[in-house]
Amino acid sequence: MAPQSLPVAELPVVAKEIRKEIIRMLGTAGSGHPGGSLSAADLITCLFFHAMKYDPRNPHWEERDRFVLSKGHGCPVVYAAMALAGYFPKELLGTLRKLGSPLQGHPDTRHLPALEACTGSLGQGLSISSGLALAAQMDRKDSWVYCLLSDGETEEGQTWEAAAFAGFHKLERLIAVLDYNKFQLDGAVKDILDPEPIRAKWEAFRWHVQEVDGHDIPQILQALEKAKQVKGQPHLIIANTVKGKGVSFMENNNYFHGVAPTSEEVQAALKELDGDPSLSQALVAAGKIKKGAK
Repeated sequence: MAPQSLPVAELPVVAKEIRKEIIRMLGTAGSGHPGGSLSAADLITCLFFHAMKYDPRNPHWEERDRFVLSKGHGCPVVYAAMALAGYFPKELLGTLRKLGSPLQGHPDTRHLPALEACTGSLGQGLSISSGLALAAQMDRKDSWVYCLLSDGETEEGQTWEAAAFAGFHKLERLIAVLDYNKFQLDGAVKDILDPEPIRAKWEAFRWHVQEVDGHDIPQILQALEKAKQVKGQPHLIIANTVKGKGVSFMENNNYFHGVAPTSEEVQAALKELDGDPSLSQALVAAGKIKKGAK
């Protein structure tokens, strides 16, 4: 376990704090991707604060688990987790997307060496993760490789090349998590290139597949643990999530795929995350919340 591995009962508190940091940093930056960052908050919480083995004081520790954010535009959720885990001071989150900041709009190892890979060109993360997992397998390392995918990027052919490679080579130390929030930039995934039947496709590529509620922390942890018990196959966890989860006016509202909240929306979102939805409700009632493609 990681030095910062927390009891299960504390994880929802961490997930809420991660969501609040996402809202704050995107509001300050004035740009970025709130929807897909918020949808992944519970998944990232389970990985960084319970499942993964790492040392923030020694980020290149040889025995660490590896994490690759294939959906690189969702980096605010990872930056928030890394700050809370102690990789860097939390104050640095306010520099997101600023010139010279280590927190670029997509993960960049040149600016933040603690990251495992530069990502953002969608579809590449699973290939990188497969290479890391193959190296661990060949070196007989007791390390796991985790890869967070978006549903939209499964439209990329490279994702399926990597899936075929990992299945053929029986990369049992590779765990991919699919943030299945059902939306991508242009609208609903099912209307652009429907990925279904997802489970059958990945199983055909020789993967061990599970499906969970991506906001149910005990379910997520149980699936991660079960994956580690299955030998001879890479693992996929299909996490059914809600885009913009935690902020009512962002949930399933694809306008917030890549648009940062205004200062008024930041205030409303933070109040709602603290249990007071009144300002959010007032903004919606006043018709001030824009809607995205369904």
